[in-house]
Amino acid sequence: MLGGIGWQEIILILLVVLLLFGAKRIPEIASGLGKGIKVFKKEMRDVQKEIESEVSESPKEAPKIEKPEKPPEGPTQG
Repeated sequence: MLGGIGWQEIILILLVVLLLFGAKRIPEIASGLGKGIKVFKKEMRDVQKEIESEVSESPKEAPKIEKPEKPPEGPTQG
């Protein structure tokens, strides 16, 4: 089940939601939630396309990083 929630608990939650919001508001809430999910998925696809286009435009080879020279070995003054 859903993380240990049984069918009895689900029915109880649905009844409480029905009592709190009423039968007329539940379809409006569900519709708003569906539209929100649709917009979220669209934005996620747009961001993914933008990232993929940036990656394809970037240079194929990573820039070479020069290693810093070692400091001279010997006793330090101090």
